[in-house]
Amino acid sequence: MRNSKTLDLCLIALFTAIISIVSQFNIPLPGGVPMTLQTFIVPVAGIVIGSRRGFMATLSYVILGAIGVPVFHGLTGGLGSIMGPTGGFIISFPVMALLAGMFYELAMMISGERDGNRKAVIYYGLIIAGILAGTLFNYAVGVLWFMIMTHNTLGAALSACVIPFIPTTIIKIVLVLILAPALRHTLYQARLIGTANAA
Repeated sequence: MRNSKTLDLCLIALFTAIISIVSQFNIPLPGGVPMTLQTFIVPVAGIVIGSRRGFMATLSYVILGAIGVPVFHGLTGGLGSIMGPTGGFIISFPVMALLAGMFYELAMMISGERDGNRKAVIYYGLIIAGILAGTLFNYAVGVLWFMIMTHNTLGAALSACVIPFIPTTIIKIVLVLILAPALRHTLYQARLIGTANAA
């Protein structure tokens, strides 16, 4: 039991650090809107180390940033980052990780009882559903927060916070779908998680 708790803490701490590092980077794209990696690494955490640990790692990241540790994008931190116009996106990260992880675990449980093409459809369908659910929650909280903080309309908030980022969101969903289950399987093979679908 003690070893299990120690491993949990190590995985949570590791992914808190990974989220903090990856959040500092973005990828320039031809359309002019860069692909930020915060919303890429958050669902990855939920899938790779499980919904519960992913939630805790992401929550730790948010708390560290809130108390002033410069872990947010651009090496920023403090309550000002959260209370600003885009703070809603940050505070919704833990639920984003939780949803991605829960749907992945459900995909593992259900698809394991099927064979062939049906198994693949259920498996990938549930993973995509989890990533989408987390992304939509992130957008919903972020847009609502933006509207409150800036006193803007829904249309203005969508134009500023959602519409320009739809292409990069699609790219991130595809990347998470490809990379996260593979990374989780690697942890399983390394015996860092107990079972292939452990939470």
